[in-house]
Amino acid sequence: MHKAPMSAANWLGQDNTYLVDAGNGHFLHPEVLSAFNKMQQAARGDGIDLCLVSSFRHFEKQCAIWNRKWRGEAALLDNNGTPLNPKRLSDVEKLHSILMWSALPGGSRHHWGSDFDVYDKHAVEQWSGKFSLVDSEYCEGGPCFALAQWLEVNMSTFGFFRPFREDKGGVACERWHLSHKVVAAEFEQARSLASLISAIGNSNIEGKAVVLSHIDEIYYRYILNRGVNYKR
Repeated sequence: MHKAPMSAANWLGQDNTYLVDAGNGHFLHPEVLSAFNKMQQAARGDGIDLCLVSSFRHFEKQCAIWNRKWRGEAALLDNNGTPLNPKRLSDVEKLHSILMWSALPGGSRHHWGSDFDVYDKHAVEQWSGKFSLVDSEYCEGGPCFALAQWLEVNMSTFGFFRPFREDKGGVACERWHLSHKVVAAEFEQARSLASLISAIGNSNIEGKAVVLSHIDEIYYRYILNRGVNYKR
């Protein structure tokens, strides 16, 4: 687990010096990397080419993703993965469409090194379609369906679970997103709304006024993933 005393900067993705190199530009918590390597080896033995798509992301990286979507430079999707026209959305509608698929900077589980996205690299390379990391690719007929099925049976053996296994009316279902239960728990317990508000206030995030005016709902509905029927 994370040995040093947990700071707000750790869970906000602003200070993560404990991370280790997982190869190919990826970084993970050392305990998570060890567990992932074992799971990857087991998957390979069953014919699954389990590889990382995304791992740790710094606060500023998450902010850049957010800003591109806010400005209409990256696609906004509905909960079925269908592109939306940002010009037809109000700022509040745009806010929720981004949060469905991309976390608020400071609120992403990818800030911790405990969480990552996976795909079947070989299956995707053999696939004729364009890989976009959407739900249909992990369902029957998609290139990562066998991987999704394998994870359902085996991931808990290595300490992993899916934090977004169902759509509660907040974050969309993400069959590709895995979290290390023990390591992530420490970060989950350290989160606070006050620290998040401070980080957003000091950031260069687009739509800051709208974000801060809806920050309570964002925190409980999306970051804590309590869904549309969230309670404080």
